[in-house]
Amino acid sequence: MHRRLVIVAAAAAVGLASGCGDGGSGPAAPAPSAARRITVTSSAFSEGGTIPRRYTCDGEDVSPPLDMSGVPGSAAELVVLAEDPDAPHGTFVHWLMWGIDPHDNHWAAGQVPKGATQGRNGFKKDAYGGPCPPQGKPHRYVFSVYATDRTLALSSDATADDVKRALTGHTTASGTLTGRYGR
Repeated sequence: MHRRLVIVAAAAAVGLASGCGDGGSGPAAPAPSAARRITVTSSAFSEGGTIPRRYTCDGEDVSPPLDMSGVPGSAAELVVLAEDPDAPHGTFVHWLMWGIDPHDNHWAAGQVPKGATQGRNGFKKDAYGGPCPPQGKPHRYVFSVYATDRTLALSSDATADDVKRALTGHTTASGTLTGRYGR
């Protein structure tokens, strides 16, 4: 009996760590082992720092510069997902992009990597849509980068949920950068 309880508890912990059952919208992308982490940074803001107005709907609304290190040499492509988990009606997608060359790991502000496909965000646009929270408490904006072991077979109208499903079982490394913005 005790052994079964430990196995069930371990399975529940794995589910929580991967975001399963978190009440968010759609499936959560799998988290690879800690040994396979991508470091995601930006020259515009630090981890947990304030996202400058330029990269929000109150400014120029261009994507921030991003740098990735630790991308596995065997990666087939990179995927980017920028989300606001603090949105009033559930997680809000600000940017969705896949088909990125894994060797292209430095992007200037407003740059879309060559060959990448941008998916539909919560603003109903196939583009970056910067932080645009309601008045009040600042929101968190999580920029997630995933390396895959194969090219994802996605249509150009794929949603964030479609991308998360496609990542399941094919994510070899990932990393995040979280910024904050409030009005």
